[in-house]
Amino acid sequence: MTAAEKEKKLRDYLKRIKRLAVAFSGGVDSTYLLKVAYDELGEGVTALTVAAAINPQRELKRASAMAAGWGIKHEIFGAKIDDIPKFSENPPDRCYYCKHYLFSAFKEYCASHDIDAIADGSNIDDLQDHRPGHQALNELGVISPLKECGFSKVEIRERSKELGLSTWDLPSCACLASRIPYDQTITLDKLKQIDSCEELLFSFGFKIVRVRHHGDIARIEVGDREINRFSDRELRDNVSKAFKDYGFKYITVDLTGYRTGSLNEGL
Repeated sequence: MTAAEKEKKLRDYLKRIKRLAVAFSGGVDSTYLLKVAYDELGEGVTALTVAAAINPQRELKRASAMAAGWGIKHEIFGAKIDDIPKFSENPPDRCYYCKHYLFSAFKEYCASHDIDAIADGSNIDDLQDHRPGHQALNELGVISPLKECGFSKVEIRERSKELGLSTWDLPSCACLASRIPYDQTITLDKLKQIDSCEELLFSFGFKIVRVRHHGDIARIEVGDREINRFSDRELRDNVSKAFKDYGFKYITVDLTGYRTGSLNEGL
């Protein structure tokens, strides 16, 4: 089945839902899902976004701007990491507790606003990695239309480009807590460090960025085509100085480059 055929299947699937809430981060997957849902359901769609220290500020700004531009009702939920059970302890199933907490809040909102279903942007590629959050979504009855219609990430990008969505070539993003190794305590200070360092690298023109937090050490992951940029001494000096100002003592570049869920490699 082609990506275009899968989109037709998706549209038919969504038409059967009168009022839908979409968990909307402003990333590639949720943006595509929200746009297609809005095309089919119009005012029957509500976008739900979390504003928390675990999410980069650039994502919240992008999500808010897109929802406003399309005229979609957009609800923002503030969340504190200390309120999420076991989250700060950072166990390997941390994502389960986080998703359960956040989507429980979404579910309460939907129940009080007569919304029939909550959807997230999971796709079939997400089945290939350690994703304990999916268990929480299943328990809460959250639907994943893109996954159910067989979409891969590549196909979502293809259809996003066809629809003229600016997010079609946006690098994948994940919550900032995913930069901290399991069983190492998650704190607001660490999350702010990571966010500030990644924003700096984006400001230098890097497209794919992860800053992994290993105590005093920052381990930088960038795309394969961008690693060679660190041969520039001036760039290294600027990055090193800024990272040290943000609280790191040692700054390293991972020669393997960026890969999804690199901290899951030890599981």
